[in-house]
Amino acid sequence: MKNWLLLAFAIIFFSSCGSISEISENKKSLSYLALGDSYTIGERVAEEKRWPIQLAEALREDGFSIQSPKIIAKTGWRTDELLSAMNKELSNEKYDLVSVLIGVNNQYQGKSIETYQEELERILEEAITHSKFGKEGVFVLSIPDYGVTPFGLKSDKQNISKEVAEFNKVCKATCRDFGIPFYNITDISLEAETDSTLVADDGLHPSGEMYKRWVTKILPQVKALIKN
Repeated sequence: MKNWLLLAFAIIFFSSCGSISEISENKKSLSYLALGDSYTIGERVAEEKRWPIQLAEALREDGFSIQSPKIIAKTGWRTDELLSAMNKELSNEKYDLVSVLIGVNNQYQGKSIETYQEELERILEEAITHSKFGKEGVFVLSIPDYGVTPFGLKSDKQNISKEVAEFNKVCKATCRDFGIPFYNITDISLEAETDSTLVADDGLHPSGEMYKRWVTKILPQVKALIKN
C-alpha cells in the first residue's frame, strides 16, 4: 500500500513540476505587438509568410522564446485608422517588442505629410505606452517603394518614389526625435524592379520572399534590442 502511495505521490509531484516548468517558460516567453497596414498583415501572402511571423520564427531559431505576434493591421489603413484600431483593440497590455510600419496609404491617398507626422507621433507615443521597456522596446520599419512594382510602373513611378522618400524622411526624423530605432527596408523593396519573385500575385504587394529579406536584414538589430 505504501509503495502505491509513494508512486502516486511521485506521479503527482513530477506532473506538477512539469506544469510549473511550462508556466515558468511561458512567463519568459517574449510578447510582440506588430502595428501597421497591408505590409504588416501580409496582403496576398500566406499567414506564415507575413514578416512579423517570419521575424518571430527567426528569433526562435536563434534561441529566443517568443509568442505568436499580436497583429493590428489592415490593408488600406492610414495612420488615423491604425490609431483608431489601437484605441479599440488595446487596453493595458504591454509587450516586449512593438513594431510600427505605417504611412503608404497616407501617401497613396494624397494625405498631407504634416498630418502623417502628427499622427505618427501619436502612434509612437501609444507604442511606447504599450512597451514593457518604453522606447527601448519599439522599432519602426521604413515604407517600401511600391513605385518599382508592376502596379507602380503603370502609374507614376517617379512621383511615387519621390513621395515615399519624403514620407520616409519624416518618419526617420520622427523616430530620431523619439529615440526609437528606424530600420530601412526600402532599399530591399527596390529590388522588385528586376526580380518578379519579390512581388505578390497582385503586382503590388511584397511576396513572402521579400518579407524574408526584410527579416534577414533587421534580425541582428532586433536581437540587440531584445538583449538591451
